[in-house]
Amino acid sequence: MNIHEKFMHEALKEAQKAEQKDEVPIGAVVVCQGQIIARAHNLTETLNDPTAHAEMQAITAATSYLGGKYLNSCTLYVTLEPCPMCAGALYWSQLENLVYGVGDPKRGYTTVSGKMLHPKTRIITGILENESSSIIKKFFAKKR
Repeated sequence: MNIHEKFMHEALKEAQKAEQKDEVPIGAVVVCQGQIIARAHNLTETLNDPTAHAEMQAITAATSYLGGKYLNSCTLYVTLEPCPMCAGALYWSQLENLVYGVGDPKRGYTTVSGKMLHPKTRIITGILENESSSIIKKFFAKKR
């Protein structure tokens, strides 16, 4: 297992926590210098807050941990492609690396523009894509 798969497994654990709360199962972790400094999952239903996406929760936790607003030496692992709102927040945080499992052809930031992230942010996609896709598909199949 490579390093990206290792940390994406941790993001998937967060997605499972969201699913247990009947939240859309998306999870995220922020890694800095090889250590997880923040873990988060969707909390939009729990907090009655449409901005409480896994990425937003992870950004807040990571910047709090670091004591500053920039994540320019960090990697965010998230199970689903960030939405435009989250991409905007990631832009302002100057995230170094974004790694996500599966693209979101309906609501992902790339539906608006592939240039929503900071120009220095490196992007890696498709890490544990099947697992990331499966947990979301199963969740919505139960809802319908």
